[in-house]
Amino acid sequence: MSKLPRHLVVRLPFLVAGFASFLFSVYLYFVADETTAGIFVGLWVPSIHSLGTLLLTPVHAAARDLASPVQT
Repeated sequence: MSKLPRHLVVRLPFLVAGFASFLFSVYLYFVADETTAGIFVGLWVPSIHSLGTLLLTPVHAAARDLASPVQT
């Protein structure tokens, strides 16, 4: 069995959590007839992905991008 690349291993929990949240929201909205709860849980998906981006983006890369002048 081949090992997954490290960049995929660190992103995988956020992708799985976002997809599980999406599936749970679809279940709540359509199957359980809990429309408000389905919408609320559906809003978790971009929040989970944003958290993953925030935690996995290197700080030095963000500081470098802010320090560089804008090219027009």
